[in-house]
Amino acid sequence: MCGIFACHCHPNVQRFKPTALKLAKQIRHRGPDWSGSIISNNTILCHERLSIVGVESGAQPLTNGDESLVLAVNGEIYNHRLIRRNLKHDYHFKTTSDCEVIIPLYTEYGLDAPNHLDGMFSFVLYDKKQDRTVAARDPIGITTLYQGWSWKEPGTVYFASELKCLHSICDKIVPFPPGHIFDSKTSETTRYFRPNWWDPTNVPSTPVDYKVLRHALEKSVRKRLMAEVPYGVLLSGGLDSSLVAAIAQRETLRLKQKALDANGGVEPSGDPDLGEGLVGIDDDDNLSTVTYLPQLNSFSIGLPGSPDNKAALEVAKFLGTKHHVMTFTIEDGLNALSDVIYHLETYDVTTIRASTPMYLLSRKIKAMGVKMVLSGEGSDEIFGGYLYFHAAPDKNAFHDETVRRVKNLHFADCLRANKSTSAWGLEARVPFLDKEFLETSMSIDPQDKMITKERMEKYILRKAFDTSDEPETAPYLPDNILWRQKEQFSDGVGYGWIDALKDNAELHVTDEMMKNPKTEWGNDIPETKEAYWYRLMFDEHFPPSCASTVMRWAPTWSKQSDPSGRAISTHNAKYDNAV
Repeated sequence: MCGIFACHCHPNVQRFKPTALKLAKQIRHRGPDWSGSIISNNTILCHERLSIVGVESGAQPLTNGDESLVLAVNGEIYNHRLIRRNLKHDYHFKTTSDCEVIIPLYTEYGLDAPNHLDGMFSFVLYDKKQDRTVAARDPIGITTLYQGWSWKEPGTVYFASELKCLHSICDKIVPFPPGHIFDSKTSETTRYFRPNWWDPTNVPSTPVDYKVLRHALEKSVRKRLMAEVPYGVLLSGGLDSSLVAAIAQRETLRLKQKALDANGGVEPSGDPDLGEGLVGIDDDDNLSTVTYLPQLNSFSIGLPGSPDNKAALEVAKFLGTKHHVMTFTIEDGLNALSDVIYHLETYDVTTIRASTPMYLLSRKIKAMGVKMVLSGEGSDEIFGGYLYFHAAPDKNAFHDETVRRVKNLHFADCLRANKSTSAWGLEARVPFLDKEFLETSMSIDPQDKMITKERMEKYILRKAFDTSDEPETAPYLPDNILWRQKEQFSDGVGYGWIDALKDNAELHVTDEMMKNPKTEWGNDIPETKEAYWYRLMFDEHFPPSCASTVMRWAPTWSKQSDPSGRAISTHNAKYDNAV
């Protein structure tokens, strides 16, 4: 991931430049490889770069030939080579960066440019000839972006990858809505992403095709192996991360064989642990490689004896990945909480619980030299994988909830995956949220996704990768992993983690405090001492006005105050003996 800070139409941009650079420096953790800035007219674009593709030539902001267009991007464009080949007009590319294609797309399609992108992205583009700034965010909000205004400069608009860049200069800040584009000419933000499934009242009726579903996820993972740096997979041992790891490992082995064949059976040179990982999408939308990863690296984290680490080790052994287990102590997690909340910019209980282990693990991964990982976010929202979906009354309600959850991912799991990793200059890619895969999976009749006595949660996803009736196809996963019941990440790292958080909240928040919450919190009152404690830490980093950017995660069809999956009776029935 990279970091963006931009300001359009500042009344004195040259005087503002030192402040802009200081604000951009606040998110240098997102892009530790290089910093850049460009001033044009009264607009400034700043960029903090994490180099994954076009490593040697892709420094930003990017410009066109006459420097009338200036672009700052955070993200990855997986179809950039196809775009380059299919442009209507000749364009002289200055770099090999995947992001540069946005400039000629804007020239040819204007505000419709984001519809031609396949990837995760937030960008700010300045058109000098029109004195126009446009900004856009990917369809689901995998990358983070905020927009702000100040009463002191009523004609000025600000953009940043993280909230911490804006709260000292803006009195109004909003999360930039996913799937939208902003145009300074009209000051309007409009939706460009309009898939058929976006309207929850359009309940699909297409029955599941297991092979189509399987191939769609395989293609999505294959796209996300586009990199020129060492990469790996986050492997919790749950269904979603295990499937992503299984597909990535199959692709790694295919690339290895291809490299061997091309080199006369001799292995190309490379780091024996990390390899060089130089892969990309070729002009026919296939994955090609120059070198390969000799062994796919996988990573898991948990308290000693955690369910996730145990399952992850089993999956890694089955797949043949080079697995790295990290154990953390409860004290490690508690000591990191304030930093986690600073980086996450939220006080949501579920997000903080799950982000803390991910934050700790990301630091270890980056220290090993890995810069990109694949992760399994989004599957539970698409397929109704959370245990509370057992209580869905009918297929219409089930579908409505999946659509709602996908739409709000940028407040929860996408935010967690992006900011927990970006805190250490690591990039997380999420195959389940591929635009094409979403179109396939969200167009399935929700009746097929419903949980029954015969069908556990995410049954159709599990069945799509069950090759027991395909003797010619090697199994993707062991049966006990393929059919393992859902564990929320904050539970799976070890049940003692959540218990410790609750116990420590009791030490920091009194009954009297619960009865008398801060008046500036308005109606957004924490329901538990744990939630209250997180809100206090959030307030240490951010003013009250920033609270409007936060959404608290809570299960539907359930009255529990604790959002943990372990608090749901379905989990208890399966895990009565869990420690």
